[in-house]
Amino acid sequence: MTLDGFPACFYAEPGVLGMLSNGISAFLVLLQNFHTAHTGVAPQGVENVLAGVHLILIGGVCQLVAGLLSFRKYDHLSATAFVGYAALWGSYGATRIYAGAADETPTKPQLMLRNTSSDVMSGLLENATVLIPVNLSIKESAIAGLVPYILLSFLLSFCSAIVNYIMPFVFGAITATLIFEAVCLLASPWALVVSGILELLILMFAIYGSAALLFKGLTQHLTLKGFGTPLFNVLLLGTANVSQSSNPEKKKNTKYAEPMALGFFCDTVASFIFAFYSFGYMRSFVLGAAWVSIISVAMLLCSYYSHLRQDCYHTTKFGLHATYWLVKAWEEFVTSAVIVQVTAVTSGRETMMGNWFFVLAALVLGCGSLTMDFLELIHNMFFALLTISTISQIPLEHYYVFFGVACSLLSVASLYATFSRLINTIAEKSLIPVGSQPISTNKLKQALNFCRSREELLLHTDQTSDTLFYLSNGVAALSALHASISSTNPAFLLLTVPWVLISGAVIQTFVSRLQVTGSGRLGSVVSSIYVAVWATWTCFRFAGSQLQLSREVSYHFTAGAIAFLVMNSFIMLIAAYRNLVLLSLTAIFEVLLVCFLLSTLHQLPYQLEMAVLALVSIVCIYGALASLVNCTFSQRLLPVGPPLLKEEVRTEASPELTCLVANSRLTSGLLQIAGLLEEGGVCGIPTDTVYALAASCKNPQAIENIYNIKDRPAEKPICICISSVEQLVAAKPPFSPLLWEFMRNVYPGGISCIVRKGDWLLELGVGPAYDHVGTSDSIMIRVPDHTVTGHLCDITGPLAITSANPSGEPDSTHHSMVIDRLGHKIQGVLSDGESNEVTGSTVINCLKIDEGTISFIREGCVPAAKIQQIFDRVKSTML
Repeated sequence: MTLDGFPACFYAEPGVLGMLSNGISAFLVLLQNFHTAHTGVAPQGVENVLAGVHLILIGGVCQLVAGLLSFRKYDHLSATAFVGYAALWGSYGATRIYAGAADETPTKPQLMLRNTSSDVMSGLLENATVLIPVNLSIKESAIAGLVPYILLSFLLSFCSAIVNYIMPFVFGAITATLIFEAVCLLASPWALVVSGILELLILMFAIYGSAALLFKGLTQHLTLKGFGTPLFNVLLLGTANVSQSSNPEKKKNTKYAEPMALGFFCDTVASFIFAFYSFGYMRSFVLGAAWVSIISVAMLLCSYYSHLRQDCYHTTKFGLHATYWLVKAWEEFVTSAVIVQVTAVTSGRETMMGNWFFVLAALVLGCGSLTMDFLELIHNMFFALLTISTISQIPLEHYYVFFGVACSLLSVASLYATFSRLINTIAEKSLIPVGSQPISTNKLKQALNFCRSREELLLHTDQTSDTLFYLSNGVAALSALHASISSTNPAFLLLTVPWVLISGAVIQTFVSRLQVTGSGRLGSVVSSIYVAVWATWTCFRFAGSQLQLSREVSYHFTAGAIAFLVMNSFIMLIAAYRNLVLLSLTAIFEVLLVCFLLSTLHQLPYQLEMAVLALVSIVCIYGALASLVNCTFSQRLLPVGPPLLKEEVRTEASPELTCLVANSRLTSGLLQIAGLLEEGGVCGIPTDTVYALAASCKNPQAIENIYNIKDRPAEKPICICISSVEQLVAAKPPFSPLLWEFMRNVYPGGISCIVRKGDWLLELGVGPAYDHVGTSDSIMIRVPDHTVTGHLCDITGPLAITSANPSGEPDSTHHSMVIDRLGHKIQGVLSDGESNEVTGSTVINCLKIDEGTISFIREGCVPAAKIQQIFDRVKSTML
């Protein structure tokens, strides 16, 4: 079994960890609920703190690990559910900790009442210096957070019913528990008992489900019932609409589960909490900031897995949304917990410019969604409305009402998007309507390509994280823009801290992590240095008054400013190898760092700094738009300028390519490759998954050569590839009726079946290669769902194939990768462009199929759960 591509068997059954985390967390809450119901004394102080810590560690961290492993296992439902519930338990744990800490606080702070929909705000605006002592809204914040999780948990329980009949009971019990936990917070003691009983059911269902999955992972078949059979067929939800778009189907990435449903899940939670706050239900956002921050981290994970899936659009969207929610959460935290005068808040917000960049960024996302579906476009329009509603220049008496309405609209759209994306990804069909693509891809290309004389493919230096890099710097730059009079306004300085620090330092740290996983020349150098720049900028320019930095101490920042200038000069040199947009940004940053140096010397010309920060924002918004469009279409449709410096390529150091490159779309090209294989050559060929190395079974020495070409260990067998199941029928192998029926249901496709060897292989045409393929008693058979490969096998007979990559390296997903890595070792390559998949076939052990079981050696492009459902259905019809 190859280790390429992190096969799912490495990760066993993460559902065991995920369900146990839910069960144990529910048990912890159960103990406190029953104790409170019995004694009438609610947990106080340390009890709450310890319970919160346990909930975060078990329900949050452990379940997060299960969710991340589920992403790698291509399990859409489990990945979404476990990461979502990890955020829930983490937030609920934070609530318990905060409640415990508040119990230990001798006096409660005085906070400004943020309720613009009541008459109190009007009174405050008339007498702005009045301080109103209020509670910290712990219960209200918890209820505001629980409501969206109740709705989303119900959706998860419904969606899980189309996969198995264990998870619906677990998730359904969690839904009911959350309802009664919310009722408990409304001072209804009887709800404690009901909630405790439901939490006991969660524990029981979780233990049974974990046991069933554990035995399934150990025995490779379903010992305990519950998994593999859904409560109802997903097709009952509707018929797939195959005519929604006239555009070609996008390549499916099956290495990681799709994070789109989880991203909309996170948007739903954050927008719900802000809607409750804006309409005056919560008087303080201290605890709300914790809930929104935790769900924003989950959204950053969505951005991360979108990046791993090479999805630039969703990498950008979820990263931008997480930035927005984090910035707004901590701005409201400062407003409700640090600044207590309405006049101060009003004067501080009047000159803040950062939200204008969010408006522009939302419009950029709207342009990107023109290549998606109508639901995506509508969701982006609601997000654009949300960014407009939070423009700082809107008067406070209208600000929160507008904000609340926008959050409500976005939460409804996000809730529907969560449901539709989850159902459609599980079914791998468009069952829930999402609309067609607003504008065809060809029309968009023509509109964007009007000023281009020729098509340019993206360079290897372009990355899916580039757009988010520009956006984070743009938000930080425009947020930092202010006149000299604002530098003496403490409210403005405090409110600006989260804007610059989160976007410029926190999110850009995340961007640097994305760039580490990319293949760009710069790696994370630029973003890492700019993280330090914006963090230092925030500390000195905006938090300096709170830190009480003296004039003498400020001179210590002068040395750091000089160091930044030197480092940025080297970055400018490196950026000259990329494009003019990045070079322009680094050059303007050099001037910006000069301004920072002058500010440490108290000689800052504010007009120059304002102009430079505005230029940074303009370059960043164009860079973000160009990067998103170019990465989406994999072409340079919007100009970013050529590199000023070009690296000299030493062609003499590259090995000379001696292999023939034939076009798969030409009959002559197919015959050329067939001739090379007949002569004993080894060739790279396309399949329905990734590119493969092929040798004719008529030439055993060619099969031996494959091992040398790939540096493949001798103990790893090679499979055979045929064009159809009918070829097998003609060879008359002694297969059972169950195996025949199973093969007819899974072939052709991205599946490899291991069966018993026998003399029938000689009838199939394997001939002299009998001892060179498979093991001594078994053979793996591939029937690709690929026209070119099928015709080639019809010409040459059975082929011995294995993935076209050096052993231990990633699969080849384009014929150019085969040429670059193995072109000097093989005789030919059949060029067919990008592969249909990004990972290999799913390998199934059918040696014990007559005993009613199959096992999975490697999970590849076809999910194991889907194959198991097919096998169970076939087996039930054969009984």
